[in-house]
Parts: sequence; structure tokens; C-alpha cells
Amino acid sequence: MDATIERSTVEGRARAPPSKSYTHRAILAAGYGTDATVRDPLVSADTQATRRAVEAYGGETDLAEDRSTLEVSGFDGLPDVPADVIDCANSGTTMRLTTATAALADGLTVLTGDGSLRSRPQGPLLDAIEQLGGRAESTRANGQAPLVIGGPVDGGTAAIPGDVSSQFVTALLMAGAVSEEGVTVDLETELKSAPYVDITIEVLEAFGVDATETVEGYRVEGGQTYAPEGGEYHVPGDFSSMSYLLAAGALAAPDGLVVEGAYPSAQGDAAIVDVLERMGADIDWDREAGEITVSRSDLTGVEVSVADTPDLLPTIAVLGAAADGTTSIVDCEHVRYKETDRVSVMADSLTEMGAAVVEERDRLSIRGAETDLRGATLPGRDDHRIIMSLAVAGLVADDETTITAAEDVDVSFPGFFETLAGLGATVSK
Repeated sequence: MDATIERSTVEGRARAPPSKSYTHRAILAAGYGTDATVRDPLVSADTQATRRAVEAYGGETDLAEDRSTLEVSGFDGLPDVPADVIDCANSGTTMRLTTATAALADGLTVLTGDGSLRSRPQGPLLDAIEQLGGRAESTRANGQAPLVIGGPVDGGTAAIPGDVSSQFVTALLMAGAVSEEGVTVDLETELKSAPYVDITIEVLEAFGVDATETVEGYRVEGGQTYAPEGGEYHVPGDFSSMSYLLAAGALAAPDGLVVEGAYPSAQGDAAIVDVLERMGADIDWDREAGEITVSRSDLTGVEVSVADTPDLLPTIAVLGAAADGTTSIVDCEHVRYKETDRVSVMADSLTEMGAAVVEERDRLSIRGAETDLRGATLPGRDDHRIIMSLAVAGLVADDETTITAAEDVDVSFPGFFETLAGLGATVSK
């Protein structure tokens, strides 16, 4: 599916989908337990991959017809050896979190994914599992999927780098809670994307599991039970997805746009509100009501570190292209190891749209004062965040912007283009 966006204004109210990060963790946490209800889950390609993985390990799931609840009967901390290969599709979160699950099973598990996922680094997690006494191999001996994992591990201590993916820490903590000895994670380098581990600890706490930060990293005791209070867990709204709506409002909503479901949580991507404020946006966050109101504003370039918020890079890059002055996105090397190399892809895409962009290994600079965005035909690169950010750019570009393979927005924001159209944007598919 191709999507074409014309220069448009937007207004009204919209609700971002539930959080993808919280949904992944909640489904797996429920899988580690016995019975739990996940309310307001994000039903997307990625989270469905985690649901299938839980089923492969012996759990059962039942999604309500209206998709408002997911009932999970878990494997109670003792995953089965899957009867078949686990296909994680395009979901890096699924692969990393459930690779650690495989290390608890008494046998061999094979995990794979699509071409993009098979190019992403998994080596540090494989090393950690081996340190815990498990078997962990890349079939191509390059630290990438397909992966072969053997267990069961009892727990122990694993040292891993913190600057590749925080998901390795999340995977070890979630699995470690149901191991015999628990797991200590020692970080060899500074942790990037730390708020995502905060999300993990918040979800674990909601499921009755205790994990703590230590001087060297993190520790989770073994023998714990996953059981949310009242048997239910509610998924909050997704600030990563909200970032596109907020950017659309700041660029193209002269009469204002209200984003609903924006309640405070551990999500690092709530930093988009601060970024917009620093750029001069007319924005107000009513935390109690869970509503953010934003209007079109004259933006000014700023320097932003995405060390802890890698998913915001595409959104900030688009804001920078429409701002006066230079926007520099720093501490972004780890963003090169997402579904795509998002640093290079955004540099190439915005350049194609007429932006003045300078790409360095750990920095992306967009010179908004030298930029007049024009429409272009751009590949979606099989990356939902690239597609949505470029769609926002299309709202303020001259002529039409067409994004190919735009159906990949379903990974995190099903109905994204319908939401934009509902706000008044001219969108055709």
C-alpha cells in the first residue's frame, strides 16, 4: 500500500494507541504467570508476535472480539520447548524478550524473523545466556538471528554492554524472576534507552515482581510469581505514537489539536513534550486529564540527545526540518540498529524532500533555515516510525508526498492514516 499526503492543516481530537512497549511486557509477564487479563492492549503486528511466542511456550491467549482485553493463561514460569520455530516477524522486542524465555526451557528453541530482524544485533544477549549456563548460538555465527537457545538455566550473573539495547536487560530481568537463583545484570558500559528498563520495572511491580537497580546494573531475585493485583493489568497510551500527532499539531494545527490518553508513566518518549516546549511550541499538558493541547507555532532549532529516547529521532528530525535554525540530534549511534538505520534513512529522506541535512556517526543536524520542504516519493523502508514521521513532514511540504509500503504503520499504530484524515489531513491510499 502506498500513502499520499498533501499539504494540509489538522484540528480536533485524537487518541494515540496503547503503548507497544507496555503491551509487549504485559503479555509476556502474563505468560510467565498463570492467569491474567491485559486490558487495552495494543493489537498490532509486533505485539501479536509476542502473543504467538507466549502460545509457543505453552500459554493460551484469547483476544476479545472488540480487542479491549486479552485473556492469558500462562505457562507459570516453566516454558515448554516449542513444537516449531518461533517466528518473531519484524519485532525486535519479541525476539529479545522471548530469547531469554527460551533459556528457561528444558531443550532447544529456534527463533527467527524477517530480513530486517535477522540483521539486528543479538550477540550481547547470547553471551549473557551462555554466562548463565545456557546454550546460545547464532546459526550464521554473526550474532544475528536465526538463534538457537538451549536451557534450562538456573540464574546467576551476566555482564553485558549497555549501549546496544536496553531490551537485553529487560529480557534477563523478566526471565530471571522465575529462575531458581535469580539474575544479576552487570553493565559494562553506560545504559542507553534507560527509560525502557524503567518501564520494565514498572510492569514487573504491577505483576507483583520485585527488581532493583544496583551500583553495577540490576538484580532480580528468583522464585517470584507473576500475578497482577486483581488479576488485571491496564496498558497506558503510547508516547512514541503520540509524538507524530503532537508534531502534526505543532506544524499544521492553527486552531489546535488535542491528544487524549496522555497520562504520566515511565515512558521516556514523554520527553517529546519537553522538546516541543524548548522549540517554542504552543503546548499544554493536563496530566490529570491525560490531554495534551498543541497548536501550530514558529519553531526554533535546538540540540536534543536521544540517548534514552531513540524512537523520537524521526519525529524530531521532521520538526527540525520545519524549524528556524539548526536542530542537532546527538547521542544517536544506537538508533542505527533499529528496524532500519534510522539516522541514515531520515537523512536521505529529508534530503530528498529538500532539507539541508548533515549526517555524522553520532549526530544528525537539520538546518531548517535553509530548508523548504517539497513533496517526494519515498520508500517506507519497512519501518513504521520512518513512515509516520515522513507523513507528518508531508503535511507541510509543497506538492504531494507519497510513501511506499506504508502498511507497516500497523506495527505500532494501526489506523494511523485514518486518524490523520479524521483530523483533516488530505490522505489517499
